[in-house]
Amino acid sequence: MSASFNRRDLLKFGSMAAIGMGLRLPSLGMGNEEGILRNYGAADGLINLSSNENPYGISPKAREALLAALGEAHRYQYNHTNLKDFKKQLADHYGVQEDQVLVTAGSGEALGLLPRHFHKGKLVTANPTFGILPATAKMLGQKVVEVPLTADQKHDLPAMLKEVDDDTSLVYICNPANPSSTIVSSSSLKNFCIEAAKKAYVAVDEAYIDFLDAPDNESMLQLIEKHPKVFVIGTFSKIHAMAGLRIGWVIGHASLIKPLADNYFIRTQMAMSALSMSAALASLKDPGWQKLSKEKNAAARDYTYNALKNMNINVVKSYTNFLFFPIPNYKGDFAADMLQKNIFLRSSNYIHGKWARASVGTMDEMKQFIETMKQVQV
Repeated sequence: MSASFNRRDLLKFGSMAAIGMGLRLPSLGMGNEEGILRNYGAADGLINLSSNENPYGISPKAREALLAALGEAHRYQYNHTNLKDFKKQLADHYGVQEDQVLVTAGSGEALGLLPRHFHKGKLVTANPTFGILPATAKMLGQKVVEVPLTADQKHDLPAMLKEVDDDTSLVYICNPANPSSTIVSSSSLKNFCIEAAKKAYVAVDEAYIDFLDAPDNESMLQLIEKHPKVFVIGTFSKIHAMAGLRIGWVIGHASLIKPLADNYFIRTQMAMSALSMSAALASLKDPGWQKLSKEKNAAARDYTYNALKNMNINVVKSYTNFLFFPIPNYKGDFAADMLQKNIFLRSSNYIHGKWARASVGTMDEMKQFIETMKQVQV
């Protein structure tokens, strides 16, 4: 299979999926809502910097747990002895109670189901942000108020708070932010959540929090007991490198988790894979592997950031495993053109103009990315 064939297939699959959603490919945000198959072209040297995956793979302990679970793969997860207290082990790790945890097949499943629960009233979120939740809300006919990021690509918390009123059902914040890679301080986010929760539920998506250092890595889980309308969404897809295993969670006050579990999320527990659950528990017990992934990511990210800066590209300072940079003068479809150069990334038109997002791969991949960028006029 040739590299050119793979590139055509990528564009074809992406375009067909986009048409099916009534959207143009560049307008989909920078998640994977369009369902492109990412492995196309890997054998031909395609560098995949499109999906914010961890290129270093799962923990060796998680790999061992997966192999061990294969012998019981013919049985449902609730028949696996080591998984009977899965939620409790997850709750203990995050310092919460078992009845405050809802497990889902990836955080994307939660983001797609939450708008169905919080459909009575408007949604307040940022623009741009990770697209699954607001896109689903729009499809359901919900009013979505999208507050532009600040000029430095951060959540405009004061402006968002002004939009929260008695008609607001849910506020969604992704921190660290996707696609912009920025953060707001833990103290400012904490104050925002407390104030916004006086009128609406507040969902904080912390998919990338494990890439942060103290004090920025302070989770809003600290609020759920005293502020029952604040809840947190997390995933094993990023630092744990389990994107293909699909496991995530929602943690909140028991008064929220029970109605979620009893209604729109009622079948999510049956969707959980025993293999994924086994790997997740093992990964939680291997912080050394997560630390190694974080350090390698930081080194490759810093190299790429500095290299782009030296090329006079105004890349945003990243706190994640991806980089966000403006391409205001680029003529044509940047992502499509980079794909022809064997670099798979994302680009789109936003309220602040044309931007691109590149995931942080290995150091070797980022060096090749930079060499390719030197040939491009953005």
